[in-house]
Amino acid sequence: MNAEFYVGILHQHHSEIRRMLGRRWRFQQDNDPKHTSRIAKKFLDETFPEVLDWPANSPDLNPIGSIVKHNVEKRIPTSISELNQYLVDEWEKIPNSMLSNLVSSMNHRCQMIIDGNGEIINY
Repeated sequence: MNAEFYVGILHQHHSEIRRMLGRRWRFQQDNDPKHTSRIAKKFLDETFPEVLDWPANSPDLNPIGSIVKHNVEKRIPTSISELNQYLVDEWEKIPNSMLSNLVSSMNHRCQMIIDGNGEIINY
């Protein structure tokens, strides 16, 4: 995945996120180079209400990404086109109710990180 592909995903799903959450939400991502690229920063600044600063060595608080990654890895893609298709397939399999529950759990997850002095949590 490169920065352009990443921004395409954000662009494609932004209106759906806004419908689900309204205007009172924050976007979190790690410091992967595609996330901090000029094109991604520009898109995020123009489109998202707030992007949280995130330290480079932070615990992973991306449960949706972890679910998709785990399910794609189980399918063992053998080409870039297969990988792309599997990513789309696995993302689309996640029910909106699960996405809402994961979003709702973020306050608790963040508090666990704070209570654990920034260490990895079991969730």
